[in-house]
Amino acid sequence: MGTFIGHILPGVGFILIGLWHLFSIIRSYVETPWSYNSRAWFPTRWTGWRRYMEPLAIMLGSLASISAELFICPAKHQPFDDDWSIPDNHLNNFEHSTMSLFFFIFGACCLTSDLTKVHVPRGLLHLMGAVAFSQELILFHFHSADHMGLEGHFHWLLQLPIAVGLVCALLEVASPKSFIVSFVRAVSILYQGFWFVQMGLTLWIPALTPRGCVMVEKDGHEVVQCANPDDDMRAKALANLYFSWYLAAILVSSLCLYVGMMCHKSKQGLTAIELGGR
Repeated sequence: MGTFIGHILPGVGFILIGLWHLFSIIRSYVETPWSYNSRAWFPTRWTGWRRYMEPLAIMLGSLASISAELFICPAKHQPFDDDWSIPDNHLNNFEHSTMSLFFFIFGACCLTSDLTKVHVPRGLLHLMGAVAFSQELILFHFHSADHMGLEGHFHWLLQLPIAVGLVCALLEVASPKSFIVSFVRAVSILYQGFWFVQMGLTLWIPALTPRGCVMVEKDGHEVVQCANPDDDMRAKALANLYFSWYLAAILVSSLCLYVGMMCHKSKQGLTAIELGGR
């Protein structure tokens, strides 16, 4: 994950899942607002394997992430030292792959519960999602890489949408009929994806790195360092502005999607009434 591609690809994955959840949550609420119930995942309206595109995408993406972290990216194509201990420079690989492991478990639970038709207690899948978010939050908060400076500030801001997703997933266990909680959870997933992408752009593309900051190699990893405290403060202030601007854009876009789908449903209702009156 500590590369440009390692941030862009997970970011795109979170964006796609977030958009799918946002669309599905709004559609479900618009169609039957009086009987809305939150879901931990949303099947498509196709049949066969395509019904399970969301959990399959989560599982495949998680497996790809684990493979890249532990076997593809390491120079020896395995993450252990000669004595089979975990070297210091590969601790972050294990942390990233552990996050992916919990999302894989969540996707597998969603898939098997539907395929086997096993009775799943209400809220259990939401709880599994909350566990995945909690592990992501803990492993980023206590990251072995000990991110400092601008990179650390970006990672600290990343923890905010993760925490929101965790809280909302837990609230959905207790309040499964709350559209607002589901809506905010979807927005937090979408936001997390966009922030991953922004991190990749700012921290790994020199042309987009804030003025006065450059990429240097430190302890075998490339990090962004600023020339002086003033440049560091300016870079962090820009990160705060990016964070707020993304929030504004995502909120406005999400609300526009809600209003648009509501208006479309209302027009369909009026058309049905007119046709029935003829």
